[in-house]
Amino acid sequence: MSINVTRAGGPPSGLAPTSATAVPPTELAAAIKQSQHYLLGAQQPEGYWVGELIVDATLVADMVAYHHWDGAVDPAWEKKAVHHLFSKQMPDGGWNNYYGGPAEVNATIKAYLALKLAGVAVTDPRMLRARSVALSLGGVPRMNTFSKLYLALLGLFPWEHVPTIPCEVILLGKWFHVNFNEMSSWSRSMLVPLAIINHFKPTRPLVSRVTLDELYPEGYHDRDLKLARDPEVFTWRNFFLWLDKLHKFAEWFAEHRIHPFRKRALRRAEQWMLERFEGSDGLAAIFPAMLNALIALKALGYPEDHPQVRRAAHELKRLQHETEESVRIEPCFSPVWDTAIVAIALAESGVSPEHPALKRATDWLMGKEIRFRGDWQFKNPARVEPSGWVFEFENQWNPDVDDTAMVLLALRQVPTDDPARRDACFQRGLKWMLTFQCKDGGWGAFDKDCTKNILEKVPFADHNAMLDPECADITARILELLGYEHFSLDHPQVQRALRYLIAEQEEDGSWYGRWGVNYIYGTWQVLRGLRAFGLDMQQPWLLKARDWLESVQHEDGGWGERCDTYEDPVFKGRGPSTASQTAWAVMGLCAFDDPDRPSLIRGVNHLIRSQNPDGTWTELETTGTGFPRVFYLKYDMYRNSWPLLALATYRQLLERRGRGPNGHKQEVPRELATPIVAAGAVGRAGPAQSVAAPGR
Repeated sequence: MSINVTRAGGPPSGLAPTSATAVPPTELAAAIKQSQHYLLGAQQPEGYWVGELIVDATLVADMVAYHHWDGAVDPAWEKKAVHHLFSKQMPDGGWNNYYGGPAEVNATIKAYLALKLAGVAVTDPRMLRARSVALSLGGVPRMNTFSKLYLALLGLFPWEHVPTIPCEVILLGKWFHVNFNEMSSWSRSMLVPLAIINHFKPTRPLVSRVTLDELYPEGYHDRDLKLARDPEVFTWRNFFLWLDKLHKFAEWFAEHRIHPFRKRALRRAEQWMLERFEGSDGLAAIFPAMLNALIALKALGYPEDHPQVRRAAHELKRLQHETEESVRIEPCFSPVWDTAIVAIALAESGVSPEHPALKRATDWLMGKEIRFRGDWQFKNPARVEPSGWVFEFENQWNPDVDDTAMVLLALRQVPTDDPARRDACFQRGLKWMLTFQCKDGGWGAFDKDCTKNILEKVPFADHNAMLDPECADITARILELLGYEHFSLDHPQVQRALRYLIAEQEEDGSWYGRWGVNYIYGTWQVLRGLRAFGLDMQQPWLLKARDWLESVQHEDGGWGERCDTYEDPVFKGRGPSTASQTAWAVMGLCAFDDPDRPSLIRGVNHLIRSQNPDGTWTELETTGTGFPRVFYLKYDMYRNSWPLLALATYRQLLERRGRGPNGHKQEVPRELATPIVAAGAVGRAGPAQSVAAPGR
């Protein structure tokens, strides 16, 4: 029985032409072979693949500011940092936070400050343009909390107007509705060292006497530094602003050593931070937490030669790429994620099951399984054997659902000389992953039911990352895996996930993409995930998604979308064609089992035509998402791995010619389209024994 969903009108004329030249089989085969050859040559000797994560200029700017706070500036390194910052400056004088985007206030002022600290004259034409842009964006008062805190460390912003991050939050247990573990894993890792810093307020005035007085549009007045209140009196934001005043009053007692819980909280925060250094490439293995941790250690009085200080500094240094002229910094490394995607693409594109490269990748991935009960246990106390994978090389406290799903998709089809080990690894990971399903049927990235919206109202939550809510892209990727593993549509967890995805579909047929830019990413993954179950893809609600994809196809046959779609959905599906986003759209259209569809043919031909002679694709745009509206990522491996998988998927479609992977087509029962009335309205799957997939 099909779902009764009203279908929107057809695609706008001119966006998706109805005719296309068939894909030449020899050209398709050649493009696949060239891509395979490149990727096989890019594998590291240990068996993994890793592409650079390219980000905005803020990380380099932050390190310049840190070195001046620390009083240990290397002139040669700083000269390279200056070169990098100017290379990222836009013609109007500002700095953006994604390729092709407009100037952003935090990125612009951080870069301006770093250049000023490095000795660039404020009368330099580039600095004058930067100053003008910064003022037009609201100047220093419009920066976010974390940026203001860094300024306070240099004596450039008053601590009294930096929202308090109280150490005592780490003492709050489950008995308190808004407790420490209700925050996202990355926020916990950033906020614990920041809470230590907030206590000590280790301001080190600049020897150079640098100020940012010129970046206050209305002059330096307290009224412009205070956080704005909601116009309505009784709101959660106003409550937390009042609470922040109370915290600042308590800080006076803390400074005079009569705060009742401060000493205990500081000790616990320090202990928490040091514990999570172990088994990780720095705190949480991500740049903001790692830099904050290094500053916190020094604020606590750790000497420069202390092993933990040296270790923290070393891990930060590893993130840097230094050349003779420039330096750039990655926010973290992505070997597990990249390796899983490349392994899937190579396997599905026909690389021999006995190929040593795939065997090395399998062994490396299995060796990265985390058998440690990390911080996920606080939100997910299920009696399940610890498992899971992370994004980075080492980060044992924070395995995540998305990487685990991608690794399992790889392990189920890549070769190994030890199938018993692989199957045991696969089943552990599958059972672990499925315990993270949230109340409304979806999956988030790191934690279970990390969705208490009240946390977004606290004054220091303006980095747009306090929560880790369920999202369609991760949920659909898990459904893709379960479909391949022959889970039934009647399985309770599958039913709840389908209901979640149906509820999340946009009016125009698309889905929001949390971890990739954006609606193209979400829509492709949902369609691919549902196709893995052998659903009848001719149902109106799914055709609506297909029509949306076709409506945003470009004249050149490709697809593209920029990060501004997170600011305003009116921009969804708009942006220069990219290899990765075209690949996602092609795979989304492949889900409808029609290899002769003109839009699909044009998309495949675009990928073939745009491939470079060495088997790679060129991509400048930012197509990865860290924190929507705040921080974005360009995965350099995306431009080469996803197109190969898309071409392989299309070739499989040509070979299959409409036969479903399970041999039949299923319709989603109508009752799953009804809204979830209350949390828990649909039964949960039982413990681990009900999770193992039949027929593996």
